[in-house]
Amino acid sequence: MSTRTLRIGLVGWRGMVGSVLMDRMAAEGDLAGAEPVFFSTSQVGQAAPDVGQGAAVLQDAHDAAAFAGLDIIVTCQGGAWTKSMYPQIRAAGWTGHWIDAASALRMADDAVIVLDPLNRHVMDEAFAAGTNTWVGGNCTVSLMLMGLGTLFQRGWVEWMTSMTYQAASGAGAKNMAELVSQMRKIGGDAAGLLDAPRTAALTLDRQVSTTLSSDGFPTANFGAPLAGSVLPWIDTLQPDGSTREELKGHVEANKILGLTPEVPIDGICVRVGAMRSHAQALTIKLTRDVPLADIEAAIADSTEWTEVITNDKAESLAKLTPAAVSGTLTIPVGRLRKLRMGPEYLTAFTVGDQLLWGAAEPIRRTLKILREHLGA
Repeated sequence: MSTRTLRIGLVGWRGMVGSVLMDRMAAEGDLAGAEPVFFSTSQVGQAAPDVGQGAAVLQDAHDAAAFAGLDIIVTCQGGAWTKSMYPQIRAAGWTGHWIDAASALRMADDAVIVLDPLNRHVMDEAFAAGTNTWVGGNCTVSLMLMGLGTLFQRGWVEWMTSMTYQAASGAGAKNMAELVSQMRKIGGDAAGLLDAPRTAALTLDRQVSTTLSSDGFPTANFGAPLAGSVLPWIDTLQPDGSTREELKGHVEANKILGLTPEVPIDGICVRVGAMRSHAQALTIKLTRDVPLADIEAAIADSTEWTEVITNDKAESLAKLTPAAVSGTLTIPVGRLRKLRMGPEYLTAFTVGDQLLWGAAEPIRRTLKILREHLGA
C-alpha cells in the first residue's frame, strides 16, 4: 500500500481530555510520519508544541479558511466550538475526516459514534460508504459498553438500568479543583476534633454538617456540596423527566452497537466525590436464563482490556474502584450475580477511567484507523 503524509489539525489539545489524548498519542507514536498542525482559540501566533514536526506557530481555530488542506481534524475543544465551526469549515468546502470528542454531532445521521473494540465493523462499513464524521461517545456509555457490550451483541439483554457514580473529573478541571477545596475546608474545620482522640462521632458529624452548610463553603461550580455528599443530577431536564446525561445511555448505546430493535436502557446519573473514573451499578433483564459462568466467560473474552473480578470482598475492594483504575485502560466488571427476582435478572458493577476509554482513547484509536484506511 502506498503511503503519503497526512496533514492533521489538532484543536483543544491543552484541555483535560486533549492533554490526556496528547499523552496517549505520544506514547503510541500516533503522529509519526504525519504533519500535525496545531490550532488555538486564545494563543494564535504563539509557538506550537513540537511533536517531531519542528518549529511552528498556533493557527486560528476560529478561521474556517485556516483548515483548508487538512486531511483530518481532531478536536477536543468542546461542543460550543464544534457547533460554531463545523458547519463553517464544511461550508468552506473542506471534505476531510472530522474526529470529535464533544457530544454536538453524536446523533447526526451522517456521524458514527466510535468505540472500535466493539463497533469496528460499523466504522469500516461507514468509511467504505463515504462517512467522514467520527465522534467519541458519552463517557459512561462507552465505559459501560467496554464492560458489558458483548451481552448486547449476543442478544442476551432485554433491558438494562444503570445507576452511575460519576467522578468530579467528568465535570471538568474547575470542578476537580472545587472538590479538593471542599475536602480541604471540611478537613481544616474538623482538624481540632480529629486531633482529640476522645471526640464523639456525633460531635464530628455536627462540625462537618456546619461546614457543609456554611456561607463560605466552595460550591460555585457544582452548585452544592459534593465532598461528604452526592449530587443526584447531571445535565439538563428532558421532557420525560430524565436528564440529558441519562438519555444518552439509551440513544448512544443503541447507535454505537447498531441494535435493531433498540434495547431499552435507563437509570439515574449521580455525581460522587471521586476525583477521576466513573463507576456504574447495573441491573440487567436477560432475554433468557444464561448461566452465570457463560456470562463471565463472554465478558472476559470481549476485549483485551475487560477483566472479570471475582465476587469477593478483597478482590472487589482491590480492583473494582475508581482509585484502582484511574490512569489505566483496564475495565473491571464485578459483583456479577443473579438476582432473587429470577434467573433472568443479572446485576453487575463496573468502573473505568472516563478520561481514557471514556474520552481520549476512542479518539486516538479512530485517528489510527483512519490513517490505516487512507494508507498513511
